[in-house]
Parts: sequence; C-alpha cells; structure tokens
Amino acid sequence: MSDTTLSPADLAAKHGLSVSGARPGLSAYVKQLWGRRHFILSFSSAKLTAQYSEAKLGQIWQVATPLLNALVYYFIFGVLMNAKRGIDSDAYIPFLVTGVFLFTFTQNSLMAGVRAISGNLGLVRALHFPRASLPVSFALQQLQQLLFSMIVLMIVVVSSGFMPGLTWLLIVPVLALQFVFNTGLALIFARLGSKTPDLAQLMPFIMRTWMYSSGVMFSLSTVLKGKPHWLKDILQCNPAAVYMDLARYALMDGYGGHSLPPHVWALAAGWAVVVGGLGFVYFWKAEERYGRG
Repeated sequence: MSDTTLSPADLAAKHGLSVSGARPGLSAYVKQLWGRRHFILSFSSAKLTAQYSEAKLGQIWQVATPLLNALVYYFIFGVLMNAKRGIDSDAYIPFLVTGVFLFTFTQNSLMAGVRAISGNLGLVRALHFPRASLPVSFALQQLQQLLFSMIVLMIVVVSSGFMPGLTWLLIVPVLALQFVFNTGLALIFARLGSKTPDLAQLMPFIMRTWMYSSGVMFSLSTVLKGKPHWLKDILQCNPAAVYMDLARYALMDGYGGHSLPPHVWALAAGWAVVVGGLGFVYFWKAEERYGRG
C-alpha cells in the first residue's frame, strides 16, 4: 500500500512514530523514573544547598528553623497554656520537639509538592523527563533536611533523660514509611497545584488545622477524654499523629505506648502504601499535560 493512501495515524505507526509527549505506560514510567534517579538525588541535594545559600549561618538554619519553632510552641503551649498536662515534665520537651520536627517534615514535603510543577515550568517545558522526578526530589530534599534535624532531636532526647536503646532502631522504618506517605502527598498536590497555583495560598490554613488536630504540642489522649469515641479514633489514626507517636515511642524508650491506636504499625504502613501508590498513579495520569496551556 502506498504511503499516500495511508491516514496520518497509520503512516506514523508504519514508520514507528509516536505522539510527542504522550504518556508512557505505568511500568515504563517507573523505569524512566528509576533511570533518572541520579538526577533526582542531585537535584534534591542542590536545592537543599541553595535553600540557605544567602544566609550568613548557611545550612545551620536547616536545624535552627524547626528548633526555634519548637521553642516558640513550648513557650506558648507548654508555659502559657499548660498544654503539657498528661505528659511527664521531663518528657514534654522531647515530646514537643519530636512532634514539631516530624510534622514539619510532612508539611514542607506537601508545600514543596504544590509548587513542584508550577514553580519549575521552565525546566518542565525545556526538557523531556518523567515529571514525577520533581515532587519526588522535593520530598527527598525534606528527608535530607530532617536527617540533619535528627541529630539535634537525639541530643534533646538524651539530655531529657532518655538513653539510647534498641527501640531507637524503630525510627528507621518510621521515617521510611513517612517518607513514602509524604512523597504520595507531594505527587497529589503537585498535580493539583500545576493547574491551580492559588492552592499554595490556601495550604497554610489547611496545614495549621492539621497540625493542631494531630497532637503536635499536646497529648491527644488527654485532650480527648470525655469526647465521642469516634472523634478520638479519627484524630489518633490520622497519619500525622501516627508517625509522630511512633517516633516518640521509638526515641523515648517506649513512652506513650499505651496511647497508640491498635495495630499502629499496620496503620502506618497502610497510610504509606495507599497514599504513596495512589499519589503516584494520580500524578502519572496527567503526565502529558504538565507544562502545557
């Protein structure tokens, strides 16, 4: 059959041509993303280094910022509002710092995800690469920043009288599961933020509500005494509270184990798998539309 009698689609198929920018299959997309792993690592490290490059204290702010937030919350909630009721006096500072550091990890991953596409349109439009590389690299950047903060956190925990033990090893799977969960959130909000840039203005209000309802500064089990059982279940099983409480349990020698929800490890893994998996598929579904329009 002559090429002149073929339709454009048949002619393209005959010569092995495909639509430019077409979305690859899911398995092919995963392979492409794995092939860009060195770019993802380098991009996240470069962003982390550049974040405080103009500040005189440089990378010290990676640790100082969440620590200063913890001090502010301690003064307001621990001193002025006595939010430490139900928590041992010597445990409140590591309780608070752990909560602030881990919630900041999730908060910053989500906020970076919102701007991952809309804030890097030049890169998206100029180069061909799996767009999921951007929100994944931003989530990885926040993990690297948290690891710097963990040094300070461990010093705070030890100085409060909690000595290192075997439970400290549990912090590794806790952070791994939280990272997968955070990456899923970053992917979901990267797609939403790519078409609705104003979402970045709304997110601080949502994150503040989430923080206050997750027990960052106070014991949820103490505050919720006398409240409906369904409300207690919802708040204690929300992912931010689950990961924070598991980290506190790991670093503070089993502290707070009595208040952990049933099957807490299955709950932590479930949040990671569901949000991480659905977030990846949700983002991939719009792969060919990023940077257009």
